Amino acid sequence: MKLYTLHATQKLPISLEDAWEFLSNPANLKVITPEYMTFKIVSGGDRPMYAGQMIEYIVTPLLGIKTSWVSEITHVEPLKYFVDEQRYGPYAMWHHKHFIKAIEGGVEMEDLIHYKVPLGFLGKLVLPYLVKPKLQEIFDYRTQALETKFGKYHSK
Repeated sequence: MKLYTLHATQKLPISLEDAWEFLSNPANLKVITPEYMTFKIVSGGDRPMYAGQMIEYIVTPLLGIKTSWVSEITHVEPLKYFVDEQRYGPYAMWHHKHFIKAIEGGVEMEDLIHYKVPLGFLGKLVLPYLVKPKLQEIFDYRTQALETKFGKYHSK
């Protein structure tokens, strides 16, 4: 089974503390997820993020099919990074690192995702036509949603 990678960066004109407060609050995932995915936290998102936290949610990623997804927050270093790993869900494997650092005039956020698709050969067939474009669409939406909420970053 091949391991795939998605890498995304974004700069925002906000403080490190404000960025961390927003990004480390599981409830804010709904704000940065496309509406058609009908994202809903079922359990585990009612406390500030901590290592060992289990978050269960329902999401509709494709063709109107509701999917249960359970993530564990495995690592947290406040104001620096956190890691979530899928324990149950649509991927054969999902490991998502969220990095954040202060830069002149704001913050830079970096997402590094390693994932494996399910269904063996069939999963590999649909990867370039369905999975990769859908992930890119979700991260494009996230970029727009964060810019709408916090403004566009302008380097000095």
